[in-house]
Amino acid sequence: MQESTPPKPSPEPRSAYRAFRSIATRWMDNDAYGHVNNVVYYSWFDTAVNAHLIEQGALDIHEGQAIGLVIETQCNYFASLAFPQVIETGIRVARIGTSSVRYEVGIFGEGEMTAAKGHFVHVYVDKTTRRPVPLPEKLKTVLETLV
Repeated sequence: MQESTPPKPSPEPRSAYRAFRSIATRWMDNDAYGHVNNVVYYSWFDTAVNAHLIEQGALDIHEGQAIGLVIETQCNYFASLAFPQVIETGIRVARIGTSSVRYEVGIFGEGEMTAAKGHFVHVYVDKTTRRPVPLPEKLKTVLETLV
């Protein structure tokens, strides 16, 4: 039996995302090859999603009892970015579960199409016990606007 090959990832347009955030690249983001190092993209994913949730009142990183822990992450790269660019992140939600969320993030340089895109999954847990908890109602309401 022959296995089917998954489709090759491809760039997506800005219209595929629901909310945006600009982030300035830093000198230290460039690597020895003269472009932003791959690990920086994952930092941008966290910054884009968590800043949006905080601004919308859905995440309280100081007093909230539910916190999101990353259990899965992935990224595909299509074009190089480099300091001193300002990039834009586009975010959307692909799946809302009982205690988990799959966020998808597009990274844009200049132009309409993603320079990179990826996803990560948060499982929301009790801050003290680290056991999964249902998504708080305010969080679910904000997440639904990103679907």
